[in-house]
Amino acid sequence: MAEVISVHRDSPVRSDDLIPLPRGARVSTTKAVPWRGRHTAALVTVDAIAVIVAVICGYVVRFGSDDVTVRGVSYWTVGAVILALWVGMLAATDAYESRHLGVGADEYRRVAVATCRVWGATAIGCYVLHAQVARGFCIVAMPLGLGLLLVGRAGARNYLVSLRRRGKSLHRVIVIGDPHAVAELTAQFQREPAAGFSVVGACLPFGEGQVRTADDAAAVTPIAKIPAMLARHQADTIVVASSANVDAGLARRIAWALEGTAIDLVVAPGVEEMAGSRVSLRPVAGLPLLHLSGPVFTGWRKVAKSVVDRALASILLALTAPLLALVAAAIRLDSPGPALYRQKRLGKDGREFTVWKFRTMHTDAAARLAELQALNESDGLLFKVRQDPRITRLGRSLRRFSVDEIPQLVNVVLGEMSLVGPRPLPVQDSAFAGDVRRRLLVMPGLTGLWQVSGRSELSWDDSVRLDLYYVENWSILLDFTIMVRTVRTVLTGSGAY
Repeated sequence: MAEVISVHRDSPVRSDDLIPLPRGARVSTTKAVPWRGRHTAALVTVDAIAVIVAVICGYVVRFGSDDVTVRGVSYWTVGAVILALWVGMLAATDAYESRHLGVGADEYRRVAVATCRVWGATAIGCYVLHAQVARGFCIVAMPLGLGLLLVGRAGARNYLVSLRRRGKSLHRVIVIGDPHAVAELTAQFQREPAAGFSVVGACLPFGEGQVRTADDAAAVTPIAKIPAMLARHQADTIVVASSANVDAGLARRIAWALEGTAIDLVVAPGVEEMAGSRVSLRPVAGLPLLHLSGPVFTGWRKVAKSVVDRALASILLALTAPLLALVAAAIRLDSPGPALYRQKRLGKDGREFTVWKFRTMHTDAAARLAELQALNESDGLLFKVRQDPRITRLGRSLRRFSVDEIPQLVNVVLGEMSLVGPRPLPVQDSAFAGDVRRRLLVMPGLTGLWQVSGRSELSWDDSVRLDLYYVENWSILLDFTIMVRTVRTVLTGSGAY
């Protein structure tokens, strides 16, 4: 356990007390984090390969094996220029910055923006130079290149996240704030390992306390000892937590001290569970203000979501019809009783509807519920027993791969459910009170955030937190992301009882 240092103060710290360095002095530069350079080099290599493949395919599809030129210049030279421009534009749009890697859609958005700029510049250049680059070449190379870039980035992100879950390729973070703010921020970092923030130390402006970190080895120290902490822990990031005990000059003074170093400075505004699409920066008189837009529950996006849901559900029902028939027959042969199971559940605005599922339990399951209450492994409104004796032999396999949920596509077509949303629960309307009731503001879903973030392994509080995040920040892009993650979760059968 690292040494824990406490400091007592009778009043909040002033900005002049925070960094006890002479004017113009700076914190010693910490060496650049090794994993950043390796990951950036890997990304450049993956992007270059994607562009090369796209250019070659565009050429072969359009010209075959012929040797073609543009105003006397070989298409291979043109392809080399496009390669340099494409990778250069990716760098210019900060697509290689570590702060955009691992979480969020910003990395993919920057790749798309860079691609549009490159081909826009190519079109303008061809017009100015009167160079007639074949449209067939561009029509193949541009979308294929973008697709390959996004696939490569997704693969690189999955690899980075897998490393971070094993405690590698992490940002080593010093958090500044009062004990409560530091502890809360540390807990949030631990809930999102993909972001790669590992708290290795905390600086408290006054009072005393100890913060539990990912490795349980962080020191708690006075703010005045920040330079020593940076060197001792080889930290590469400072995060200033939202705290009433830290004055407005703190971030500015630390930023001055960090000039010319490889250390990142991050300020946590204290606004939780807000997606980036709802947050925008509004500088007013030198003061950066965060503008938070309200959640969307009506309008054209809701109509678009409903249309997409019903169309996809209809297509999936048609494609899975033979599978549904086979599963229904297998259920009837495995145990006595009907193949389908119907149950009343709460939908949008607390309205009841009948949900359809394949039967995975024996027909006396409801009667045996009371005797299993003592074995409940979950909390809140959830009931889960890892080795539930009511589940049939076939039912366990159906649940593992979520095959039992497929009939709910009928509920989606009928407009009672969405493909993505909070799961409908078999409880009374009165069970939803306080913040939890906000789950009912949107249509319940066939899958959702907590289904792809741990399924049956999550606690009730974590499930509610993820559902409320979805309710507040839903978008068609988020729905698409969750559906892609659902396919991966179902195929691996992870987290299911």
